[in-house]
Amino acid sequence: MTHFLVTDEKPDGYRLEDILSILRRDIIKRSTKIMDDERPEAKAVLNNSIRVLGLLSECISIAEDSTRILEKSFGKSVEGKPRIGKP
Repeated sequence: MTHFLVTDEKPDGYRLEDILSILRRDIIKRSTKIMDDERPEAKAVLNNSIRVLGLLSECISIAEDSTRILEKSFGKSVEGKPRIGKP
């Protein structure tokens, strides 16, 4: 069973792109708190966060593409019934 994602056992779960978007917002909020810190450590952490944000944005686009493919091919998700794969 998954902890966060929609499954048969967890129909009230999140779509992957929703979780990734929440993470991205949190990182942006946290990053704004250190963006004026000129210490090398803060700059390194901010640079890493910016890199992670880019990767998250790419992941969000990929997840949204998968959702579009599923909806186009099989319609909207129906609670308790997987659109693809084994039940």
